Amino acid sequence: MTHYVSGKAAAYGFLILGSLIALYPVTSVLLLSFKAPDEKLSGFSLPRGIHWDNYLQAWTRGGFLQALTASVIVAACVVTVTVILAVSAAYGLSQLRRPIVLAILGILLIGLVMPYEATIISLYDMMRSLGLLNSLTALILPQIAMSLPFGIFWMTAFFATVPPALREAAYTDGATRLQTLRFILIPLAFPAIATLGILLFLFTWNEFLLPLVLVPDNKSAQTVPLVLSFFSGNRRNSEPPVTAAAAVLVALPILVMYVVLQRRMIQGIVSGATKE
Repeated sequence: MTHYVSGKAAAYGFLILGSLIALYPVTSVLLLSFKAPDEKLSGFSLPRGIHWDNYLQAWTRGGFLQALTASVIVAACVVTVTVILAVSAAYGLSQLRRPIVLAILGILLIGLVMPYEATIISLYDMMRSLGLLNSLTALILPQIAMSLPFGIFWMTAFFATVPPALREAAYTDGATRLQTLRFILIPLAFPAIATLGILLFLFTWNEFLLPLVLVPDNKSAQTVPLVLSFFSGNRRNSEPPVTAAAAVLVALPILVMYVVLQRRMIQGIVSGATKE
């Protein structure tokens, strides 16, 4: 009993230490965003007062409304199309023989492990030849293609846990394959689909290199990470609190989404596909 209690206390201790390490940079940026320019800017110190002007200046000077709109459009399109294609492809793979499935997944694994930095020049040339540079389409299409291998692997792992008898019972009752997917498997897969959508949204929202290379000259198509980089490069030496406020504005949608959907996300990761 004593060993169990001491082991549990050690585990909680490591978790608390890890949480403090993870929260330190976030908290320090948040505190910095409320400070006045003449306050001590270095170190983990509380501001003398809350200066909301930093957020107002960051919002108006940085043009983040336009950037947020572009990011929402790109993320929504990437998540929606990728989830639909990943669910459809994974369901199709679940109907094939195992050797064929393994061969297809092996090919998809190449796209999953290959760093897209190695293909960025080819993407640039392709988008230029298609006349899509400096457009939202240039950001949406490559990110759908790069997200699909992960999405197919994710949903294939779910469909592999569904008992074959469940599908066979649906076929026996006269349901088509499409009806089986729509009315039986998708409701069961909702936690996994929701978690996949959240992960894809996070990946797409934080993407920086693609906007930097593919939309360098169109401000209306630049997403928040790129706009924040340009803004911080112009302001970091003169107004660090305003730069910190801009960083908080950019991260706020992600933080809100995580707080609201964290239970659903954890459930989709750890729960099984079927209930006993």
